[in-house]
Amino acid sequence: MQLDRIARNGNTPQKIALRARIVLLSADGISTGEMMKRLDTTTPTITRWRKRYETDGVAGLLKDRSRPGRKRQIEESKVREVVNRTLQEKPANATHWSTRTLAAEVGLSPASIQRIWKAHGLKPHLVRTFKLSRDPLFVEKLQDVVGLYLNPPEHALVLSVDEKSQIQALDRTQPGLPMKNGRAGTMTHDYKRNGTTTLFAALNTLDGSVIGQCLPRHRHQEFLKFLRTINRETRKDLDLHLIVDNYSTHTHPKVKAWLKKHPRFHLHFTPTSASWLNLVERWFREITDKRIRRGAFKSVDALIAAIMEYLEVNNADPKPFVWTASMETILSKVKKANEALDALH
Repeated sequence: MQLDRIARNGNTPQKIALRARIVLLSADGISTGEMMKRLDTTTPTITRWRKRYETDGVAGLLKDRSRPGRKRQIEESKVREVVNRTLQEKPANATHWSTRTLAAEVGLSPASIQRIWKAHGLKPHLVRTFKLSRDPLFVEKLQDVVGLYLNPPEHALVLSVDEKSQIQALDRTQPGLPMKNGRAGTMTHDYKRNGTTTLFAALNTLDGSVIGQCLPRHRHQEFLKFLRTINRETRKDLDLHLIVDNYSTHTHPKVKAWLKKHPRFHLHFTPTSASWLNLVERWFREITDKRIRRGAFKSVDALIAAIMEYLEVNNADPKPFVWTASMETILSKVKKANEALDALH
């Protein structure tokens, strides 16, 4: 029999021999499951070549059917039109294009628009926020702060200090469902407000430990309380270099008077509109994402307890944030950003 010869011939290509064996085993009444084990193949493969033999006979097993060629390429002029309209125009009723709205305008499919955008790195649905500092002493302050990160003084601690104000103790209006296989955990979109607290934090840039204190308000009185806390919880033989922003509480006359009486404290101010220079902001993002945002707190006391528990765990195994950006890198990026803004005017 011709199929036997094909299957047994050592010169037969393996894929064709497999097809012949599928047909022979089928003729012997062997089940699909058993064939899968014997031939180490899959159900779709067995089904395909059974049907091919039924319609085309032995000849159908000897060659593959022709496949369609490559899809017609979109004309280069049409690609340029999509790119130019994405970059230079906006739809009449929206702030940005979607694949569907632009597809309707240029006569292509949404999938084609998506491929063109991907090839050119275009993402009209995304936008990044930014803020350039206009501080006249930007360079001097930048040099001061970056110098503390990259070359901290000897016999001193560098502390990145700030306040996360108005943290809300939010409780959900209904209990959520826990996560399980195939389903994410749930929580209601609405909530009950149960008060607020302000977290004062001083991040030790050397080891990542944090001195933290929750206080009800965000005034110079609370900042002075936190300075006293820092004073108590750090070694008295070390100078303290505190990196702070330009909030008015940090320059209040009573704060200045206290600092004069405690000469080991040295305040270093970040440039205005440059909170990204203060490493404690990165730590605030961590505690927000990991402990606060998805929490449910029935009272301010419950919120404070959660924050202090996070602090305790953090300080049991602290990990510092390592500053790597040099002055030259930062100034180069700021210069490019300023040039881009100036070009728009």
